Amino acid sequence: MLDRRNKTLTTISILILALIMLPLVLVVITSFNNESSISLPIKGFTFSWYANIFQEPDFITGFETSLVVALIASGLALLIGIPAVYALTRYHLQHASWFQSFFLSPTLIPEIVIGFALYQAVVINLRTPVFISLIIGHFLLCLPYVIRLITASMLLMDSHIEEAGWICGCSPQKGFFLIVLPNIKTSIIAAFMMCFINSFNNIPISLFMNGPSITMLPPAILNYLQNNYDPTVSAISVLLMVFTALMMFLVEKAIGIKKITE
Repeated sequence: MLDRRNKTLTTISILILALIMLPLVLVVITSFNNESSISLPIKGFTFSWYANIFQEPDFITGFETSLVVALIASGLALLIGIPAVYALTRYHLQHASWFQSFFLSPTLIPEIVIGFALYQAVVINLRTPVFISLIIGHFLLCLPYVIRLITASMLLMDSHIEEAGWICGCSPQKGFFLIVLPNIKTSIIAAFMMCFINSFNNIPISLFMNGPSITMLPPAILNYLQNNYDPTVSAISVLLMVFTALMMFLVEKAIGIKKITE
């Protein structure tokens, strides 16, 4: 067990926290700079760069598209991942470990490689519409998070609870919805949050699957940054941080963060 009185460990922890927080603090500061470029120290204070976000159509449409894609991909990952984990953990399937590794394989491959491979296979060869291609790519990104988190929760859940429901007359199908899902709901919410945040902020897959008719927010920010080095990018980054913090706040109010991490 770690000793909180260990000064060396405390110092290292503070340094690591500072390294993580300092860039975020600098982004917040530069978002209020009244100069036309990102620079420190700032020369004045203005909110004009936040107003400029809503003057860029790519940011608005990109946010809407990223939100829809993240919600659909996360929902599909849960819809497919939860039954898959249930089958792998509750039934004695042959080569179960192989299936587990297969579902987790996207985490072992760089996302830029996945994006390029999907672009070649789905967009070029199969000529799938861009929006469907985005859903497929982000679904593959989300699925490993669902498999990992739900598997851990299912292994910790006592299978005798489910068996007791069967003895009391509950069918296996009904028991899955009335017994299993309520007992792993915190892991389901945690998995959805991880999927949504990673999908919403993903760059490599979104870059390859992007099209002229559909704009994702991360590529839109990169495209803007290539042509305009002004604090608008800092401002939209701050809004994204607030958006993520708001999600965490709502989850905290609904079920409590501690229940997710238990």
